[in-house]
Amino acid sequence: MQRKSNFRDVFYVSDGTAITSETLGHAILAQFPIETRQMTLPFVESVDRALNVQKQINRIYEETGVKPLVFYSVVLPEVKAIIEDCSANLYDVLNALVEPLKHDLDMEPMPQLQRSHSISKDAASYQDRIAAIEYTLAHDDGVSLNNLEQADIILLGVSRCGKTPTSLYLAMQFGIRAVNYPFIAEDMTSLKLPQAIEPFRYKTYGLTIDTGRLVAIRNGRYANSDYASLQQCESELNKVESMFRREAIPYLNTTSLSVEEISTRLLDMSGLKRRMC
Repeated sequence: MQRKSNFRDVFYVSDGTAITSETLGHAILAQFPIETRQMTLPFVESVDRALNVQKQINRIYEETGVKPLVFYSVVLPEVKAIIEDCSANLYDVLNALVEPLKHDLDMEPMPQLQRSHSISKDAASYQDRIAAIEYTLAHDDGVSLNNLEQADIILLGVSRCGKTPTSLYLAMQFGIRAVNYPFIAEDMTSLKLPQAIEPFRYKTYGLTIDTGRLVAIRNGRYANSDYASLQQCESELNKVESMFRREAIPYLNTTSLSVEEISTRLLDMSGLKRRMC
């Protein structure tokens, strides 16, 4: 199989959710000008599962002649040994930090399987996150503006600027109760902060986006519609951004940001504490 010289297959392998491996792997790979095909393999907790993963990785090497990159986080010794016997370039994302920390603390680590760690560590925090997800879903896309006193953050913006995925990410990852409200075409003739949100403006933030990007996103959903037209998108964005400035609502341009980056910036802007569940 002929591949570009800067193309690599990447695997994220973990005996838990693989979020740690993915997050660190993405951050590291972003430093290099390469193209990748990425695969995430979570919950590799048994020898049989590890052997199947090994076959997948080795098959890529046999087909391409290029060793895949494997970012892994595995605790069980018998499972870890199988992964480390793959025909790949291997990066143990935990050990890179555990070893120096072990030295600095003068203490042996006590490994735990990642999947059950967060729930058993603090059941109350886990339940808080579930409650945050339920609240956020009930207040998605302007469905409800009730119980806003319970919200941690309220997001405003035009349709398709990133409010829903950001709200859900905040709820799922950090237990943040998020409300999001879209301004639609019918709002533009007399655009103002909704009356129900007015008492809570101190926890209200705006999201915006570049016109060209909004056109592309809307066309992907409703191609060649007035909703996706350049004129409509430009008009909505101009009016909403003007309202943000007039009402002194802090706002963030999401065009070149991932959901993770948007969420982190909002947490920083708002001063909200991350509830690491």
